[in-house]
Amino acid sequence: MNEFRDTTTGVPAPLRQFPWGAPDSFLGLPPEHTDFEKARVVLLPVPYEATVSWMSGTRHGPRAILEASHYIELYDHELDSEPYEVGIHTLPELVLPDTGPEHAITVLREVMNALVDTGKFVVMVGGEHSLSSPPILAHANRLGDRRLSVLQLDAHTDLRTAYGDTPYSHASVMYRVHEQVDIVPVGVRSLTSEERALLRRLKVPVIFSHELVGDEWIGRAVDSLGPDVYVTFDVDYFDPALMPSTGTPEPGGGSWHPTLRLLERVFRERNVVGCDVVELAPIPGMVAPDFVAAKLIYKMIGFFAAVA
Repeated sequence: MNEFRDTTTGVPAPLRQFPWGAPDSFLGLPPEHTDFEKARVVLLPVPYEATVSWMSGTRHGPRAILEASHYIELYDHELDSEPYEVGIHTLPELVLPDTGPEHAITVLREVMNALVDTGKFVVMVGGEHSLSSPPILAHANRLGDRRLSVLQLDAHTDLRTAYGDTPYSHASVMYRVHEQVDIVPVGVRSLTSEERALLRRLKVPVIFSHELVGDEWIGRAVDSLGPDVYVTFDVDYFDPALMPSTGTPEPGGGSWHPTLRLLERVFRERNVVGCDVVELAPIPGMVAPDFVAAKLIYKMIGFFAAVA
């Protein structure tokens, strides 16, 4: 295990007011590669879980990902580079209030507004998928008149108007943002008839799980995106054989290398403004899925570093 531990030293003053928890460092990097001012990438762990539908545990996801990341090799043979050299600062866990989903989302939006203003490439690590609306809307607001596209890798559309008596549910996260951004869902294989009708009415270019054959779908996804893209990655997008550690797994889904080919093209051909990885619910004694999520984050940082 890594001996180094980040603190909030060097974090801009507007962020120091928020309720930070225990610190840790993605990849276990030494201080010279984690200084906030010099780092191009900032990780925001948010161990939040309030509206999960079935299996709980997403609050443990960020810590499991950080711990698994300490065992990732820093050299990426596919990129022939060491992406960490771009500089990666890991903030301590953001402890959101337990006074209801609306309040928690409001606090996260304040944090994301401050982080987006720094110009860093922010990777939010959840936590449940309801957390994705604040970073999406923070980036959309910063772009002003330019329309943001959201590449949503997910088993579900998350387009319910409300679920569990709240519009701030993980099952409603994309509904909350769909009027402000253009959504491109990939890997979907579970939705309601009402959500399907909304997809048709809005002419959303959804790519269903059964279409993830060959590489033709990758071009379709990229072509559906505008110039500026935010990537939200719900790990239940992956086939449960690869990612069983999630609250609502669905048969089928994406596999590793085709997904990386998609992400590499998106980062290379579009301006990716930020991303998140959410919905890891660690299973005690089963560490492989934690490593998959950590490796996925490092891959996206690598794709960002290649074009930064």
